[in-house]
Amino acid sequence: MNRNDLDHIEMHLLLEGIYRVYGYDFRDYAEASLRRRLSHWLAEAGFSSFSEAQFRVLRDRNLLDYLIRGITVNVSEMFRDPLFFKSLREEVVPVLKTYPFVKIWHAGCATGEEAYSMAIMLNEEGMAGRYLIYATDINAATLCRAQTGIFPLAEMQRYTKNYLKSGGTSSFADYYTARYDGALLAPALRENIVFSTHNLATDADFSEMHLVLCRNVLIYFKLNLKDRALNLFNCCLIPGGFLCLGSKETLENREIAGHFTETIPQSRIYRKSVAMRR
Repeated sequence: MNRNDLDHIEMHLLLEGIYRVYGYDFRDYAEASLRRRLSHWLAEAGFSSFSEAQFRVLRDRNLLDYLIRGITVNVSEMFRDPLFFKSLREEVVPVLKTYPFVKIWHAGCATGEEAYSMAIMLNEEGMAGRYLIYATDINAATLCRAQTGIFPLAEMQRYTKNYLKSGGTSSFADYYTARYDGALLAPALRENIVFSTHNLATDADFSEMHLVLCRNVLIYFKLNLKDRALNLFNCCLIPGGFLCLGSKETLENREIAGHFTETIPQSRIYRKSVAMRR
């Protein structure tokens, strides 16, 4: 048996051990990207093999948290993909405004930039106080960062450009205060956001959502886990609710495809059929 085969076996034993001991299930994550990130973490943590790491990780919860931080993808930005947010503002928000109160789930929210972007947009569209955003992620450390509402000041110029391209109607500078090298978002934006840990591989869905966003997360899942996550979203969405995926993700050939229609071609904004039941 060569080294690559042995590494493959050891990696899967590590993932199996993590699932059995802690309940975190990475076994159906796309293998190539997961192995690349795990190998990088292994070297950074100073372990010579997955077997050596397994012995320590299964006995040290803090080391598991370090591993999760190392292998989860936490890339995000405010109003990421401005044309997507512009479509949300023009096609989805008018429907949301017809409800007295709406619930939104940002699954895989990372450090929270998109959840805050949603809050800004809804407030500008006259929905302040009429919505609740559940922003979830498997990585507790990134959620702690998200809850602070503090982002690098150097990013504000890029975020401002995204905001304007997305159809923003105010001055983006009104939404944050510069503090040294950081930008503190207005506390009012956090009032209707609940940050919580959630594992798409093992946890249940939330109840009766009007909008679910899970962008650039499913690309890291194998087919079985993709279907599990999509079924969670389908179950919690009300008839007529919306599901938003990343630009490289699609419902094509997925189990729930027949329940949804893409509102704008290639937008990855899908609406659940009003006739379909949960």
